[in-house]
Amino acid sequence: MPMTSLVEPAPAKLNLALHVTGRRADGYHLLDSLVCFASVGDELHLSPGPLSLSIDGPFGEGLAPDDDNLCLRAARLSGAEAAIRLTKNLPVASGIGGGSADAAAVLRGLLRMGYELPPDLQRLGADVPVCLASASARMQGIGEHVTPLPALPVLHLVLANPAVALSTPQVFAMMEQRENPPLPKIPDFGTAGELIRWLRGTRNDLEEPARRLAPVIGEVLAALDATGAGFARMSGSGATCFGIFDSVGRAAESAGILARQGWWAVATELAQPLVPG
Repeated sequence: MPMTSLVEPAPAKLNLALHVTGRRADGYHLLDSLVCFASVGDELHLSPGPLSLSIDGPFGEGLAPDDDNLCLRAARLSGAEAAIRLTKNLPVASGIGGGSADAAAVLRGLLRMGYELPPDLQRLGADVPVCLASASARMQGIGEHVTPLPALPVLHLVLANPAVALSTPQVFAMMEQRENPPLPKIPDFGTAGELIRWLRGTRNDLEEPARRLAPVIGEVLAALDATGAGFARMSGSGATCFGIFDSVGRAAESAGILARQGWWAVATELAQPLVPG
């Protein structure tokens, strides 16, 4: 099988809204989430060779390339032999896709190399199916039901993380109410303002339990509001938060102010969809 070296981006996943609607008998939680992807993210380098993984990048220190790493698990599910290098640009355990986005990037790269996608991608993680295309979508169930949505309007975003890693199972364990209403009807959004008005009628049901574990999340959200965000919310199980701003300049200014707090903060925008094939 001919193989070539290639690079695959792994964009940060944002849960613009995340409703927890129940829990199955096996313990998995049922979700209803509006998901989009930012242009900032990790980067995967794949080359011909025996299966291996190396890790570098600003957040690579302390990450062990062991057999349980999602990148290696994704490659093994594909029956692939490739040398994989992960450049970790995003904070670890931060509610923006992380390992799932990296695994999805490996799968896209292997698809380009001639391997087939394995079935039941959610075996790798609930976010892997939606991360595969890295396009705006509604994600339901335990992550296996992904409904593509029309492209969202241009968004000027700031992502900010207060250098706090949160365990997703621990955040779910802190929830007091797991039977919540699903998302309201998702319209076509013509402008960022229309999207913000709709978001104000939605929730992230994991934000309150995450804030009890890490109260600094409230400080990040307050800082985003204070620096001009039209809307701010925590993504996923945290602790990364996002703010939507009305211009590139306002987003860049906010990111600079938050970074001076000692937090990871970056101004970004929506990524282009990464359709496999």
